[in-house]
Amino acid sequence: MLSYEGFTLLIMLFILAPIMGAIALLFLFVFEKKIDLLENKNKEIRLEQALQEAQYNKLNQQIQPHFLFNTLNVILGLARLNRKSELIRALEAFSQFLKFKYKASEPLIPLEQEIQYTKHYLDIQSIRFGDRLKIAMDCPKELFIALVPPFILQTLVENSFKHGLEKKVGEALLNIRFYQESESVFLEVIDNGLMGLNVSVSDHDGHGLDNIKKRLELYFNDRALIQISSIETGTKVEVVWPLVYNTTNEEVAKK
Repeated sequence: MLSYEGFTLLIMLFILAPIMGAIALLFLFVFEKKIDLLENKNKEIRLEQALQEAQYNKLNQQIQPHFLFNTLNVILGLARLNRKSELIRALEAFSQFLKFKYKASEPLIPLEQEIQYTKHYLDIQSIRFGDRLKIAMDCPKELFIALVPPFILQTLVENSFKHGLEKKVGEALLNIRFYQESESVFLEVIDNGLMGLNVSVSDHDGHGLDNIKKRLELYFNDRALIQISSIETGTKVEVVWPLVYNTTNEEVAKK
């Protein structure tokens, strides 16, 4: 026969079982909600990353119609004058320029590759300007394997021509210098053009310095900067970004 204590325990079980079940269901519900929130957050992060990557690639692939038209005019002029050797040189440089322009898809490339690409652009400008264009470029070899967002140097150089050197009468000077301080890479582009501070970091066509600023922000956030200043001889633009390598190149550099 069931004792009083047993009967009391049985009643307590009948009372507590639904309560415990409800609490368990509540915990499961909260747990599922947290999982859903985490999944939604992860989806938002992936979507944001995809949107940033798409925006970054779009910025990378912009090309100035200004430079394209000038180059075609140079090529047309050389053809009319029957200057075959310079015409071939211009076509080869322009071909290499476009090949890299639409081939580059990595968010960061070795600095040596960026310099080589920019030299194709400078070859075309040298044909346009002739002997009055003087170019000096200095980059320590140890920085060749450092990584840089593509088209940074080329965009700065193009900006110098567009806003300054093309309006310059007489000798046109362009000085390019890379150097390292602490854990940062510094790039200076100085020209003796005419515009000075009339060129702003946020130019109105959505390209140039504003393009560089947006890409640096997308990749390095507030760890990079770009600034422009007027100097006695013309215009100086400086870009700073963190010194980074890919794993393979860093191992090669240490050997």
